[in-house]
Amino acid sequence: MNFKKDRFYVTVDAVVFTILDNELKIIIIRRKNPPFKGYFALPGGFVELDENLDGAAERELKEETGVENIFLKKLKPFGKVGRDSRGRVITIPYLAIISGKNVKLHSTCDAELARWYSIYNLPKLAFDHKEIISYALNKLRSEIEKSNIAFQIIPKKFTLTELQRVYEIILNKKLDKRNFRKKLSELLILKELPETKMEGAHRPARLYSFRLREYKKF
Repeated sequence: MNFKKDRFYVTVDAVVFTILDNELKIIIIRRKNPPFKGYFALPGGFVELDENLDGAAERELKEETGVENIFLKKLKPFGKVGRDSRGRVITIPYLAIISGKNVKLHSTCDAELARWYSIYNLPKLAFDHKEIISYALNKLRSEIEKSNIAFQIIPKKFTLTELQRVYEIILNKKLDKRNFRKKLSELLILKELPETKMEGAHRPARLYSFRLREYKKF
């Protein structure tokens, strides 16, 4: 791409979280091309003239990591002057949280590799991606208390203990069991199932599911 100093360019970046080994992690790729060749970064790239932003985010994520068919929530743009040495580039980040257990990451195109990194132990990042990730993490923590965004990371059937553990890992704090369950009951987002599951040596725990398995604000 031939950059012109008097023009704007638009990119998209995907901030995709998961929980693996009881730790919050994020997909990071290693860049194959300059600028920041060999540096780590969020999966993303330029928006083509014939595609919308959502489509560009989905395409770039699939091309650089192999991840596809997930819900991506658009976040605020980042456009600080000088964030990209090639020219005036504004990026639109997208947020997602998915189950990473059966996801096989593989890179193509502009990425040498794609892998999960702990959110608390990230490598040195290209561009302003450290700032974007920090913003996305805060947004994720807000979202799980204001929406059902956790539906993509939790199995279709789960216990309240399993769901609380997801919340605790994302929020990075311990939650009071009684208050957590009271809030869920008030929100009316869960459906109690006529099934149970053994949890340790205790009596069987009731299974639940989300009433709606697509993104919705409370």
